[in-house]
Amino acid sequence: MKLLLTLTLLSSPVFATKPDLSTFSESLDYAQVTKVLATQKSDGTWCFGTSVKHNDQGWDHYADGWEVIDLDGNKLGYRQLHHPHVHEQPFTRSQCNIDIPTDISQVIVRAKCNQHGYGGKAMVVELSKN
Repeated sequence: MKLLLTLTLLSSPVFATKPDLSTFSESLDYAQVTKVLATQKSDGTWCFGTSVKHNDQGWDHYADGWEVIDLDGNKLGYRQLHHPHVHEQPFTRSQCNIDIPTDISQVIVRAKCNQHGYGGKAMVVELSKN
């Protein structure tokens, strides 16, 4: 029971780390978000078309995901990237059905790679609600 309580506390949004958008690496060893198009669907959920640039080198080093987080660092959505995009840079992938609370007007989209994690340029996105 103690282990379950500990795991629940560690996964709680209370422990989210507020992202520092002023500090990032411009190196393409880190995945860089270059463009984001956010659209709200009629059911209230959101679709994010996100363009990422990274020095993908094959399976050992490639951009493997991007996420949508609130300004406090709480994860709202995630798009796993299943393979390298060595010859397609930058590339764009979408993720839909992301629930964003109605009181949130800005989110952050950031990308990661399988060697360095997060640390490249992220984007703050203004949400134009329907």
